Amino acid sequence: MKVASNLMRDIPTLRYDDYVTKARSVLREDIFRELYVVDERDRLMGYLDISDVLLVMDTKSNITVKGFIKEAAQVAPDTPLAEVAFAIMTAHTNSAAIVDESDALQGGVLFSELFPVLISRNEPRGRVEDVMSRQPVTCSPEDPIHRIYNLIVTSGFIAFPVVQKNEVIGIISRRDLLRAGNVRTSVKNQADTTVDRVMTTPVITVAPDDPVATASRLMVDHDISILPVIDERKRLAGVIDRHDVLTCLPR
Repeated sequence: MKVASNLMRDIPTLRYDDYVTKARSVLREDIFRELYVVDERDRLMGYLDISDVLLVMDTKSNITVKGFIKEAAQVAPDTPLAEVAFAIMTAHTNSAAIVDESDALQGGVLFSELFPVLISRNEPRGRVEDVMSRQPVTCSPEDPIHRIYNLIVTSGFIAFPVVQKNEVIGIISRRDLLRAGNVRTSVKNQADTTVDRVMTTPVITVAPDDPVATASRLMVDHDISILPVIDERKRLAGVIDRHDVLTCLPR
């Protein structure tokens, strides 16, 4: 039986007195949405979410990460993977920190890497419409980037469907914003950079009556965390993400 240590990997860490600007630089890496925060003895204090980094616009800032720390999903090295998944689902995070008996951080398990293992073991049950979020927050391709920053900070959502004339034409995520080099300046100065310049296309979608298993396979095959749900009229009916799929796995 595989346990947390089998999927453990090094995840960048921060000291509680590090600057938020350091965190923003690290989080431009593709795979990381969260960073762990430790004290001077490497004991886990919590994690820093990518959305919190977006709160700080200045290129240079003396704001530290201490005020942004959240409680992390936490497991032991020998925790079974099903329990790791439950810890992630309960905390609604994208990773679980692995700590030893003294709470010293050993590494972490990324939800993106745990998810395919869980799906390969058990097929999710039910239909997409049973677990999808029915009122997703959307944006238009002409929306300025600073509006998306505000949506991310206030809503906590991972990504937003981009809708034009009732059709989903793209997805814009927190990662898209951080990877676009000129976005931070645009946000700070309320400039005219628009969503269509940084959104991800083409869009992979599912239908409300599709099996959740179909959605989960698409997520695994394309390494994506969220899918727009399109109804028979080709209109957005909701979204489904990896956390929704977790609720459909047999226990």
